[in-house]
Amino acid sequence: MDEAAKSRRSRDDLGIRHAGPADVESLSALINVAFRVELPFIDGDRISPDGVREYMKKGKFLIAEDSADLAGCVYVELRGNRGYLGLLGVEPRRQGTGLGRKLMAAAESYFRESGSVAIDLRIISARAPLPAFYRHLGYLETSTAPIPPEVETKVPCHYIEMSKSLC
Repeated sequence: MDEAAKSRRSRDDLGIRHAGPADVESLSALINVAFRVELPFIDGDRISPDGVREYMKKGKFLIAEDSADLAGCVYVELRGNRGYLGLLGVEPRRQGTGLGRKLMAAAESYFRESGSVAIDLRIISARAPLPAFYRHLGYLETSTAPIPPEVETKVPCHYIEMSKSLC
């Protein structure tokens, strides 16, 4: 089977489910490998297993997986009548296959089913391609915010906050 056919097959075989406590270690590893692209401007790992557990206390992770392993994830949190989305990550070998969009669609469905009127997210300004990716999905820039002092950055950067109405 050629590589394109393998890629199509593995993408089609992916299921999306809510992560549970047994997924913490593999979820932490997935997020850190997916966010390696931030190493030129942020030091260290993106998250630890304890950090994943903290996120799970406030919201949920939707994970995409096949029979082999985790392929991607997105964090979803209900905040009143709005949803917050973060940590969209795709395993590097699966990037560019449409999995990020599939996870975004699953997150948006989750928020719609929960009665949210809008979704908020934030991205790091140094990740130049991301604003266009999210704009293409209907998100608009709403404001900026500083990076917290405890996050060590190698270059000046800030958060770009974006939102999408679900009404």
